[in-house]
Amino acid sequence: MSQVKKVVLAYSGGLDTSVILKWLQETYQCEVVTFTADIGQGEEVEPARAKAEAMGIKEIYIEDLREEFARDYVFPMFRANTIYEGEYLLGTSIARPLIAKRLVEIAADTGGDAISHGATGKGNDQVRFELGAYALAPDIKVIAPWREWDLTSREKLLAYADRHGIAVDKKPGEKSPYSMDANLLHISYEGGILEDPWAEPEEGMWRWSVSPEQAPDEPTYVDLTYRKGDIVAIDGDDLTPAVVMETLNKLGSANGIGRDDIVENRYVGMKSRGCYETPAGTIMLKAHRAMESLTLDREVAHLKDELMPRYASLIYNGYWWSPERKMMQQMIDASQENVNGTVKVKLYKGNVCVAGRKSDSDSLFDANIATFEEDAGAYDQADAGGFIKLNALRLRIAARLKRP
Repeated sequence: MSQVKKVVLAYSGGLDTSVILKWLQETYQCEVVTFTADIGQGEEVEPARAKAEAMGIKEIYIEDLREEFARDYVFPMFRANTIYEGEYLLGTSIARPLIAKRLVEIAADTGGDAISHGATGKGNDQVRFELGAYALAPDIKVIAPWREWDLTSREKLLAYADRHGIAVDKKPGEKSPYSMDANLLHISYEGGILEDPWAEPEEGMWRWSVSPEQAPDEPTYVDLTYRKGDIVAIDGDDLTPAVVMETLNKLGSANGIGRDDIVENRYVGMKSRGCYETPAGTIMLKAHRAMESLTLDREVAHLKDELMPRYASLIYNGYWWSPERKMMQQMIDASQENVNGTVKVKLYKGNVCVAGRKSDSDSLFDANIATFEEDAGAYDQADAGGFIKLNALRLRIAARLKRP
């Protein structure tokens, strides 16, 4: 422990990371650098500075990473139509590689020889943080207090904070019974009554969205403009990736969109029940598939769908910086060269419906061929007979063998 001279801590300013900060100073007798990231969690991050200063921290990093998060992590993931186990849009998972990257970069800039995080020993985040850190800085030391200390309950954490004079925001009656994580893509809820998979979430749990029942009786129509697989404008207004997500979060939340209740398989081996609000992501997934339906070659689209579960697992399990994820990303990005155009979506009481799609330059839809009317010889229907017989040949041979 004495070999650690300086550690960079992922610091929120809350109870857990404030206790970790003091514990690192006490246990490792080392200097601590704090890093606080704004990735769109909707809470002020600047108060973390005063808390860190009060605990004697000299090097404090507070950074607005919303645009980088949206542009370099969320948008590339949605080019692949990524969804884990058919339901989860990976809101927590995709934020971890960015935080891991900045932790090791700050360690290099400040002469730090270790990083630390507040993820527990039961969850996926410890894996994501540490795989990311080792991929980028193979010799970095990682300190995970929840795997080392005996402060295994909130009561013990509070007692430790009292003993060491750590200021903790205490608001009786206002503490949420849920463990929550939020960023531009989602907010998640775990713990409390959610530990019973049969228990329906309380309506008061949801922070972002109205219930579908309380959503407006009139639908909201939105035009999303795509360029190379990314949304670049909403209703004709050019927007940056982060502002695209902020705008869609507001529109989706107002229409009861993005709620999900999932039992998922964690990488560490257990099943976990969590609830999520992902308004922007829910809209983005539906609209992107609509844009691809018009502009992607059939076999390219099908190949992407075959690869997507593997790509999703890589992100969920913490392998964003792995060579296989990077290789797959190059292929995915190449497929998006002609994914250009506009999708009109209708948002209504929890539903995202595609109301229209068009691409002036890259549409593969040819009305002259697809029509039920006369097609001026573009498609000879008689050709289909030979096509069917050739494709049925192996089936007919097998069926003849089964004759009595």
